[in-house]
Amino acid sequence: MNAIDSSTAVATAVAAVPRGLAGVVVTDTALGDVRGREGFYHYRQYSAVDLARSRGFEDVWHLMHHGRLPDAAERDAFLARTAALREAPAEIRDALPAIARASAPSGPLAGLRTALSLLGASAGMRPVYDLDAEARGADALALCALVPTLLTALHRLGRGLEPVRPREDLPYAANYLYMLTGAEPDPDRARAIERYLISTVDHGFNASTFTARVIASTGADVAAALTGAIGALSGPLHGGAPSRALDTLDAIGTPDRIRPWITERVLAGERIMGFGHPVYRTEDPRSRMLRSIAESFGGPLVELAVQVEREVVAILAELKPGRELHTNVEFYAGVVMELCGLPRQMFTPTFCAARTVGWSAHILEQSADSKIIRPAARYSGPPPPQPVPAV
Repeated sequence: MNAIDSSTAVATAVAAVPRGLAGVVVTDTALGDVRGREGFYHYRQYSAVDLARSRGFEDVWHLMHHGRLPDAAERDAFLARTAALREAPAEIRDALPAIARASAPSGPLAGLRTALSLLGASAGMRPVYDLDAEARGADALALCALVPTLLTALHRLGRGLEPVRPREDLPYAANYLYMLTGAEPDPDRARAIERYLISTVDHGFNASTFTARVIASTGADVAAALTGAIGALSGPLHGGAPSRALDTLDAIGTPDRIRPWITERVLAGERIMGFGHPVYRTEDPRSRMLRSIAESFGGPLVELAVQVEREVVAILAELKPGRELHTNVEFYAGVVMELCGLPRQMFTPTFCAARTVGWSAHILEQSADSKIIRPAARYSGPPPPQPVPAV
């Protein structure tokens, strides 16, 4: 095959790939998968929802990073090890007020990108390419332990409050709420947030996870890969915002306004926040679990949310037969976090805190493969070579 034929063959192969790589398998992973038609997803060999119902966050963190669920002794040791890593280094603590001021218009998630990048540089984190598996794991563990500390500090500093230092005697979720509010968390609310965090640790090869793996494939350090993943999450087409689903409930206000409000938007072809998912063709299992958590608390907000969900399904059946639309994770996640006292500007950062564990597991898995991810692109500009015009 000559050079021209070879180029044509490559171009034809690239042209056959769907836009956005939809449905394209790019690698193997032992970390989990999403089976959208079944409404099921898993972490390694376990149902993610079953793990959220029966295990703690540290158990799932251990599973993702070490490949197995810990026994009681391993859990205690892992909790102690990660809790000891929660305190931010002095040079990062000193820099956080300036980062919070600079990122105030965008919020803690934007500040986290800067803080993590600075942390990786100041700690002298080396490229994963130059590290063995144990050293890579230690870097990943340290960063995952620090993310909640950084997020809560940036949030509090942005509101003119002093950061709350982490406590080693509290598990991950309870410590997160403590650093956020400065108060000992209610056990039921801490457990509700823990179950939410577990349910969002990983979710297939989404844009931010793939970004983390692409960066890791270059051999860059763990902090660089996590920073890139957060940048991808910040995009409105990816991360979403559980607070927007609550904005919908606020706009509806009372049960008597549900049907006219929803009908008007369905007829106008507008998106209803908190409904629909690009992967699931049935009910999102995360939404189902979070609905049960919300219903365990009860109250007017939960009652309104359940009624809105029912009305959306009923109105679509009437006006758009054959088009199914179910709640996604954002809808009841917003309700649960509101009930647990989280400020709305911290909804997406809270999601990010959990997903950092999943991203870092993917970074560790990818860094064991020395092949860089380097896809091709199909050129679509003017035919080259053109003569360079004279000035």
